[in-house]
Amino acid sequence: MPDFSTLLIFAAASLVLTATPGPDMLLIASRSISQGKSAGFLTYAGIALGTYCHALAAAMGLSQLLTTVPAAYEAIRWAGCAYLLYLAWKALRSQGAGLEPVTGLRRLSHRRIFLEGLATNLLNPKMALFVLALFPQFISADGGSLTVQMLVLASVINGIGFLVNGSVVLLGGHIRSRLSGLVRFPRLPQYLLAGVFAGLACRLALSGRN
Repeated sequence: MPDFSTLLIFAAASLVLTATPGPDMLLIASRSISQGKSAGFLTYAGIALGTYCHALAAAMGLSQLLTTVPAAYEAIRWAGCAYLLYLAWKALRSQGAGLEPVTGLRRLSHRRIFLEGLATNLLNPKMALFVLALFPQFISADGGSLTVQMLVLASVINGIGFLVNGSVVLLGGHIRSRLSGLVRFPRLPQYLLAGVFAGLACRLALSGRN
């Protein structure tokens, strides 16, 4: 297991990384605004589980496949793009997911929201490369099991991510309550969520390997 000083340095780096607005934060915020705080926290739970999966993949050497086999990277990237565009289309087609306090949450099950957050994270090859590049720098050769050390680091970044993104969820819930009076635009949350999914798909499609 990494020593305490190493964990402190990693925690500081994780705080900077998680506090920087990115795709995960944008997705969590849009979910919170469009479907409430429960949806925001469930989305983060899916993303956090995805981080553990990427850490395990890196420990087993699977993530290195993305760096050595360009076709594998491209396959995951385009699968992720297609999935995000599918979610955008589903968001636009959904009915009754307006600004009422509970309607959106009734139409989308907790399981579906959680799994969409997980799938969005798993189908992002950038996340796999991020874990592969960052985590080994904080692994100790005499710190015991490589898998355990990777999972400990994933727990640290997820814990800090919960604090940062939890604040985003609460803020999104507050914005949702303020928007609930905009009866002239009942489908605004759907357009917001669809726009986020489509934007993430375009970002992933245009980002390449760099």
